[in-house]
Amino acid sequence: MAHERTGAVTLGGNPVTLIGPELRVGDKAPDFALLTNDRRKAHLTDYKNKTCIITTVPSLDTGVCDLQTRFLNEEASKMGDDVAVLAISADLPFAQARWCKESNVEAITILSDHFDLSFGTAYGTYMKEQRLECRAVFVINQEGTIKYVEYVPEVTDHADYESALQVAKEVINKAGAAK
Repeated sequence: MAHERTGAVTLGGNPVTLIGPELRVGDKAPDFALLTNDRRKAHLTDYKNKTCIITTVPSLDTGVCDLQTRFLNEEASKMGDDVAVLAISADLPFAQARWCKESNVEAITILSDHFDLSFGTAYGTYMKEQRLECRAVFVINQEGTIKYVEYVPEVTDHADYESALQVAKEVINKAGAAK
């Protein structure tokens, strides 16, 4: 049975149970199996040799999640090809595809964890009571090491995007200097 963390975050002020480990900076990023909007499998290994900014949201069809994903899409459009920005929710791939089209989101990759919550249980973002992802942000370097982690304490609040982006820029610059 997967590790349960009760009260690690709240949703609307109510404690929820997260399934999976609490990842930390320095941990090796676990692999995952998610679905693209056209229902193909996507894994962390698909983004090897890239810096990854991964964000999880409960649902793209909510206000904070919508703003978060649009903001990161805008930021991603300013980054180079060595960066992959992934937004993950438990929304169905069909709903994600509709949202992307309506929102003109094309610079980031939207992935569904609906099928078996592979990401949520590997990264500790699966909210047991709702069968949704909590709000979190991870930055993973090209070697697959986690360089930034934020599990947002109140799921309805925004993440600290600026801190995550600052760490991502540092990782990108370090990788560029190593080339």
